[in-house]
Amino acid sequence: TTVSILLPDWEILVLVTPNTPLSTSEQFNCLFRNNDITPAKFSGVIPFTNRTTFKCDMPESVRRRRIFSQPRLVIGTAENDESHDTSPPELIRWNFIVYESFSTVDDVVLFAKGVNHRQGSDRSPKELNCVFHIGEGVRTAVTSSVQEVFRCRHPDPSQLGFDSKIGVSLEIIGENIVVPSVAYYIPRPNTNPNGVAVQKFGSEAHLMVQPKYFLCACTMVYNVAKVLKEWVMYHSKVGVENFILYDNASDDDLQGVIKELREEGYNISTLLWIWPKTQEAGFSHSTLYSKSNGLCKWMMYVDVDEYMYSPSWGCGIENDHGSHLSSNSSSNRHSHGSHGHSKTEFPSLKSMLPREHGNNGRGKIGQVSIHCLEFGPSGQRQHPIEGVTQGYTCRRKVEQRHKSIVLVEAVDRSLWNVIHHFQVNAKEGFRSKQLGLEDGLVNHYKYQAWDEFKSKFRRRVSAYVVDWRQNVNPNSKDRTPGLGFEAVEPKDWTQRFCEVRDQRLKLLTREWFGNLTPNGYRMAWQTS
Repeated sequence: TTVSILLPDWEILVLVTPNTPLSTSEQFNCLFRNNDITPAKFSGVIPFTNRTTFKCDMPESVRRRRIFSQPRLVIGTAENDESHDTSPPELIRWNFIVYESFSTVDDVVLFAKGVNHRQGSDRSPKELNCVFHIGEGVRTAVTSSVQEVFRCRHPDPSQLGFDSKIGVSLEIIGENIVVPSVAYYIPRPNTNPNGVAVQKFGSEAHLMVQPKYFLCACTMVYNVAKVLKEWVMYHSKVGVENFILYDNASDDDLQGVIKELREEGYNISTLLWIWPKTQEAGFSHSTLYSKSNGLCKWMMYVDVDEYMYSPSWGCGIENDHGSHLSSNSSSNRHSHGSHGHSKTEFPSLKSMLPREHGNNGRGKIGQVSIHCLEFGPSGQRQHPIEGVTQGYTCRRKVEQRHKSIVLVEAVDRSLWNVIHHFQVNAKEGFRSKQLGLEDGLVNHYKYQAWDEFKSKFRRRVSAYVVDWRQNVNPNSKDRTPGLGFEAVEPKDWTQRFCEVRDQRLKLLTREWFGNLTPNGYRMAWQTS
């Protein structure tokens, strides 16, 4: 009833057959062929297919074997397990696998590793088929092959039978290889879950009503409970109406913080996205998820250590030296944490976005890109209790890369993206627009206090980047300048990357969310 995948760092992901009843009070273990046992930790339930997942470590004794067999998920030691004598299948490797599936009205979208090479050329769709595991297999043509995303036609419903658990994979035709898969086929939807009818425009199906939210924020997270409240409260204040979190198997109190935020009225949804280093694929998935549920017109893609704002919002607020940042009327300033402000008065990210498009599908802005500023530790030796916007105020001089707000309708059918930047559908007249430095910025609190930063050495959360522990590609922009290959704090870490003192967002957030106390400012998101 399980299938197991070998992930990086000798971690094994165990997926249970959909809808299998399990007792949450039992202690589960991974039992290996040589009778070694390691604890199996519950990791969540995968949406859409209701598969319970566990993670366990591969024992040292098993790592030395030439062939890795899949462990059995057992309760206790399973000493009386009569089926343990059977020969288990070989462990699936993470670098060559179909791991997820999503069905639209028009087609089936598969997510797979190892079929296309991220830094190389993508296979032609003509080299591939989708294979639905019914009988001897039902095949349909692949119509798009980009990065880890593959689109193909739905199978003929008359060929499906009554099996509700149909596996689906990719076939590399010339090599006669069917890629190992843990994905299941989800039948073609006729309407979205709210019963909204759909209408076709060109090759894509679009909802006949406006999306529920004008502006959403989507991000992929891992153990961000400590900082999530500040990020959500801030971006909700400046116009984000809904937050979609792809949870990369967090094991902190993330769900507890989300529950608290929901009780305070914030719209937050989470999807367990357990697949490691698949942020680009996850964001491709998010556009499908939003479309199918009629959620978002525009989607903002930033991480939880990134804050988007306009420098013009600081008009009228004094800095610590008594001079004004600029000279706008202070009537636009409101008391800290207030949700009752007028939408026409309070600064909003929505003002950066076009409201109307040109006629006949020409000249339409489908993506707005914003320059990114990278902040350093700013003298901090531990996480600032008042929040990242207050504690980190010194940054590098030159802006780095950019982040984007994307019109979901404008995303190219291939779903190609580079984490925070999508390819828009030029054939339908969409284009991207770059904002000037005075119109919009992203503060990226990238290099924080060492104890916060060093966790990136093992994991790098969800992005596909070089492992920092490996002595390869030292000039990559994904590496920290001047840092080695071990998680050892440099002596001057607290003062690194400090070229410009920049307190613009600190003063804004203190004005909006701060309450002056005898011990200084206390921010609305502080827990202690």
